[in-house]
Amino acid sequence: MSDPKGTKAGTAVQKVEIDLVKERAEILRRYRGLLRAIRGTRTPEESRMIRKAFNIAVEAHKEQRRKTGEPYIYHPIAVARICAEEIGLGATSVVAALLHDTVEDTDLTLDDVKDLFGPTVTTIIDGLTKISGMQFGTDSIQAENFRKVLMTLAQDVRVILVKLADRLHNMRTLDSMARDKQLKIASETLFLYAPLAHRLGLYNIKSELEDLSLKFKEPDIYQDLSAKLKKGEAVRKRFISRFILPIREAMDKEGFTYEIKGRPKSVHSIYNKMLKKHVAFEEVYDVFAIRIIIDTRPELEKADCWKVYSIVTDYYQPNPDRLRDWISTPKANGYESLQTTVMSPGGRWVEVQIRSKRMDEVAEMGLAAHYRYKDEEEHSSALDNWLNRIREMLEDTGSNAVDFVRDFKLDLFSDEIVVFTPNGEMRNLPAGATALDFAFDIHSQIGRQCIGAKVNHKLVPLSQPLRSGDQIEIITSKKQQPKEDWLTYAVTAKAKHKIKQALREQKRKLSVVGRDAVQRQLRTWGAKVDNTNIAALIDHFGSKDPTDLYYQVARGKHVLDPLPDLQMKNGRVVLPKLKKTEDERSLEEVVAEIRGGDKNAALTLGDDLKKIDYQLSSCCNPIAGDDVFGFISPDEGIKIHRVNCPNAVQLMSNFAYRIVKARWKGKDTVEFLAGIKFSGIDDVGLVNKITTIISHEHNVNMRAISFESNDGIFAGKVMAYVHDTDHLNSLMDKLKRVRGVRSVERVDH
Repeated sequence: MSDPKGTKAGTAVQKVEIDLVKERAEILRRYRGLLRAIRGTRTPEESRMIRKAFNIAVEAHKEQRRKTGEPYIYHPIAVARICAEEIGLGATSVVAALLHDTVEDTDLTLDDVKDLFGPTVTTIIDGLTKISGMQFGTDSIQAENFRKVLMTLAQDVRVILVKLADRLHNMRTLDSMARDKQLKIASETLFLYAPLAHRLGLYNIKSELEDLSLKFKEPDIYQDLSAKLKKGEAVRKRFISRFILPIREAMDKEGFTYEIKGRPKSVHSIYNKMLKKHVAFEEVYDVFAIRIIIDTRPELEKADCWKVYSIVTDYYQPNPDRLRDWISTPKANGYESLQTTVMSPGGRWVEVQIRSKRMDEVAEMGLAAHYRYKDEEEHSSALDNWLNRIREMLEDTGSNAVDFVRDFKLDLFSDEIVVFTPNGEMRNLPAGATALDFAFDIHSQIGRQCIGAKVNHKLVPLSQPLRSGDQIEIITSKKQQPKEDWLTYAVTAKAKHKIKQALREQKRKLSVVGRDAVQRQLRTWGAKVDNTNIAALIDHFGSKDPTDLYYQVARGKHVLDPLPDLQMKNGRVVLPKLKKTEDERSLEEVVAEIRGGDKNAALTLGDDLKKIDYQLSSCCNPIAGDDVFGFISPDEGIKIHRVNCPNAVQLMSNFAYRIVKARWKGKDTVEFLAGIKFSGIDDVGLVNKITTIISHEHNVNMRAISFESNDGIFAGKVMAYVHDTDHLNSLMDKLKRVRGVRSVERVDH
């Protein structure tokens, strides 16, 4: 008779073995899928290198598992497949992707990688390891990490492409992470990775990163918009096939080889449009776009695209304000396309994109396609210029990392304008750029000495925003020096960076004057001119360092004579500290308590918190029931923000180490100020109905109410005190049911 315990144990061992066998088979299946995804022909040497990288990665990660419980090796294979299939990278990048976590997470060293795979793969993996501070669960200062990302981008652009693939796979598998990690990673993705994908021309990846970020930051909004898009899918398909029928017939007659695709806009771009234009989903007019891709010879591309434009506008009326010619003047990332918006017979606007097969590949694959067309100088120079600009900006190590990233980001995600020098040379600048930005774009010395500008032969101030097609002449003077207020109207990262550099130089010169004044004053007091006495002055005035003390003395902000509390002891300066702010240690203790040990610990709002000050942030006016987080502010204790606050992305990305979890408790006893905006068709007695609902039916105290009526349309806004989000939502639902009211939404201010 067999021992039941032994049988049980045997079954368990057998089951584990079967699972491991299954896993090994699954790993091989995924690896074969990766090999099929690699485009173009591979040399036997490249195939051997990929196989070797795969074997090393499997061995190195064999003990590791992801949060989902799956073998960790699934992740490098998935990243390598994204590199090959969705970015179009070759064998070198695939090898780097397979090994991208080995140096950081396993016993494999960079020297091992160099011996096995050579210097190029090593450079890429080294770059990826340097920016690994941005992996999950770190409290390091994000801005410094972002700066590292850009430094590696300047070394070898494949580093950032593999990193984008890594981030995309992490975003696709983010469900298994805790809510606070999801928010941090989604914010980081929106803040830097989506703009980088955009600038590198990877529009599909950019859209997916944005959509996934929205999915985790605003799950309800994402689900609602996705459902609405899915619901209208069949109607959209019928509409598209009817819309393109006459275009197909005309293009067939002209003998074009072509492909026509209809694609819906991404959820994130629709949501952005709704926010920007304050419209409902149903009113976003270009929810989808038609793309016409023609197969034509390089020398005929431009003429053929315009020919197709002519065919489209023969059947449909174009909107003249919506024509974008990115063929004559490609974007800085090399994107080329002819775009127009036309009116369909059903009264709906439809965006039409016209491009050649090559242009489409560059638009889909971005930078990777650029390097494939490297021999065509004009198509690759724009990107190389941009990479050179990054390298130039990175040369200056003195700038503050947070400012550096914020300025740089402006260049990443803005639309572009095309302007001209007096000689007719074309320059690409971000939309909103000023004459001052143009001066710095020409040369940093011209920017520094710039005193004015002529735009289209008319004298304008330096703060004048430029428009596409403007011709600009810069007026300079050798006596001119950059001023602090220039930073308020410079838009490009290069201009801001150079202005800050010049201001720092001025500060250094001024601090020399201040140093002499401090030394003179110490001698006048009969004190020794040494570090101890200077440290006493720094401590008294609360300066950051000696340079800051000297600078403030030279500016007259710190006055050394007279100093009423000054005492001298044996040549030593004795001074009391100027007024101390709050006790920071207690703040740190509370934060440590929130973060330490218990996973569910959070700053509980609404309790009688004696230890710590917290304030509700005025930028998003959180109310009880909102999804919130705490941000540790050095001067104002902890500030509470809504998760969907306009500033949340930046705070979570740049200052993750200052973020603490927060939740509500005892919310019924408190009233919060909230704003509601509504609009609709004017009707007799409408104001009375609205005020009755607010004050009587919901017992809400109003602080302010305003109404405007114009040609039969009314718009109103009320600031009222509510208990929590349920109270507010119930009130908004009631207002939506009032006859004539078309839209009701919460406002932050």
